[in-house]
Amino acid sequence: MIIPKTREQIELMRESALLVSKTLGIIAKEMVPGVTTLHIDKLAEEFIRDHGGIPGFKGLYDFPNTLCVSPNAQVVHGIPNNIPLESGDVISVDCGVLKNNYYGDHAYSFEIGEVAPETKKLLQITKESLYIGIREFKIGNRVEDVGSAIQKYCESNGYGVVRELVGHGLGTKMHEDPEMPNYGKRGRGKLFIEGMVVAIEPMINMGTKNIKQLKDGWTILTADGKPSAHFEHDVALIDGKPEILSTFAYIYKALGIVSNEEDEFRKLPLIL
Repeated sequence: MIIPKTREQIELMRESALLVSKTLGIIAKEMVPGVTTLHIDKLAEEFIRDHGGIPGFKGLYDFPNTLCVSPNAQVVHGIPNNIPLESGDVISVDCGVLKNNYYGDHAYSFEIGEVAPETKKLLQITKESLYIGIREFKIGNRVEDVGSAIQKYCESNGYGVVRELVGHGLGTKMHEDPEMPNYGKRGRGKLFIEGMVVAIEPMINMGTKNIKQLKDGWTILTADGKPSAHFEHDVALIDGKPEILSTFAYIYKALGIVSNEEDEFRKLPLIL
């Protein structure tokens, strides 16, 4: 069952989402060759707790850390470790926060040092597909309208769209209805309703759509060992249209990137 939120509840969720955004912005400066993902994980946990939040992933379903960090052929749910990052790596960092009894949850794929052009393109197309999907999150549409738009765009560029892992509703629980797949057929799935909040998160592979899982019970890999990319935003349906609660602006500020990609999904300018 979809649980719509009031405007007041959505504002509390925005606070949670923005704490995730700020956390990703803090670690963005640290995503360089030689750093370990355990170091990044420690920084994230300290920042979240110092700002009134609780790491949303740590202990959830017995996950051991604050961040899911997934380099290269790892799709999602990678566990932080002491292996230094290398130039050419691409790493998905997924972060969750519990604040004001509501969850925020979003992700960004970082380039480490000099990344191959074909990998840069994978990241570009995956991020573009996120916004293509968000545009379909509106009154009158259904769940698979979002997935269909993402799938069409990514597959037209030759990429594999993961089937087994999906986005989700968000609220007082990390995972609420509805599931938000990154594939589908237009006109199918649950009808969107005013006040619902979802996490839309394309997980796109350079090669096959097929995946496998490591023996750790968490880490998901591409079946062919080719790189994967992952981007995620928290989005509320307000006045019939999508409004992004999270932002990549803190990451972009840290990395010196100029972008207006989120402007169409905000009613008010974001104050950093």
